[in-house]
Amino acid sequence: MNNQDILLKAIRQKSGAATSVIDVVATVLNISYDAAHRRVSQKSKFSIEETITLCRHFGLSMDVLFNDGKKVIVEKTSEIRTMADMGKYFKESAEKLTDYLDEPNARMFYSAKDIPLFYTIGGTLLSKFKLYVWLNLLAGTQNQENFESFTVDQSLLQHSTKLKAVYEHVEVNEIWNDTTINSSLQQIYYFYQSGLLSLPSALLLGDDLKKILQTAEDRCCNGSNNFHLYYNELLILNNNVLVSSPKQQSLFVPYTMLGYFITQDTDTCTNAADYFKHQVKNSKSLNLSGTRDRKLFFNKAHQKVDFYIRKMENEVDLGF
Repeated sequence: MNNQDILLKAIRQKSGAATSVIDVVATVLNISYDAAHRRVSQKSKFSIEETITLCRHFGLSMDVLFNDGKKVIVEKTSEIRTMADMGKYFKESAEKLTDYLDEPNARMFYSAKDIPLFYTIGGTLLSKFKLYVWLNLLAGTQNQENFESFTVDQSLLQHSTKLKAVYEHVEVNEIWNDTTINSSLQQIYYFYQSGLLSLPSALLLGDDLKKILQTAEDRCCNGSNNFHLYYNELLILNNNVLVSSPKQQSLFVPYTMLGYFITQDTDTCTNAADYFKHQVKNSKSLNLSGTRDRKLFFNKAHQKVDFYIRKMENEVDLGF
C-alpha cells in the first residue's frame, strides 16, 4: 500500500462510510470536485501542504501513518526568554488544553515530580515567585533584580488564570511522592541565600506552600469525582502529563523546566496510559485512604516546609 492509499484509507475511516471522500477532500482542500476526484482516484498526488492540511483536519498523526512506528513526530511548546514569551506560553497552553479537555469524560493524568504548574499560577505571592524563578532560569542569564522589585504584566496574570481555570474544571489524576514539594522549597531557600529574596517574603512563600498542601488535602476529602490524588513511594516521577478523552489522547513530555514535547501518536499515548495505570495501581489513593494515612503524607510535607522556615530563621539569628 503506497502513502496515498494509506492517507485515503485513514480519511475514509475518519469520515465514515456514508460520506463521499471526494466531497470531503474538495471541501477541506478548497479545490474543485474534479481536482479532488483525481487525487482520490490517484491520477494525481497530494502535495505536502495538502497532506498536512488533511492530517490536521482529521486529527491524523503523520508519524503513525507514514513510518514504521519507531519514530514519533512531536509539537513543542513555545520557548520562553522574556515576560512576553511567558504570556504567550500560558495563552497557548490554555487554548491547547481547552481543545483537548473540552469534551465529555476528558481526564488528565499528572506525574508530579514537582508541584503541578496549575497550583502555582494565579494571583498569589507564590505564583509571582514561580514566574520570577522561571524567568531567571529560562532567560539564559541570571537576573540580579531582587524578588521584591519584580513586577508581573497584567496580561500574563490573565492568561495564567485562564490556564488554572481549565485545570479546575476537568477530572484530574495526580501522582505525588515525598519529593514533590522539594524543588519549590529549594528555590525559596536558594534565592533567600542569594540575597535576592527577603526573609519576610520567604516566610510568606512558605505559608503559600502550606496553603497548597491544605487545598490538595481538602480536595481529597470533599468527595469530588474530579480530583484523585495518589501517593507513590516507589517511582521517581517525571512531570509527564497525559490528556485523555474518548476521541483523542495527547502526551506532554517535559524537555525543559516549562517546555514540553506534545504527541498524539496512538501507540505512544496508549503506552503512556498503561504506564500511568501501573503507577496508580502501585500507589496509595489519598482520596480513599483513612485519615491516618492521608495525614501522615501531608504532615510530612508540612514538616518539610517548617524545616526550611526554621533553617532560614536560624541563619538570621546566627548572623549568616
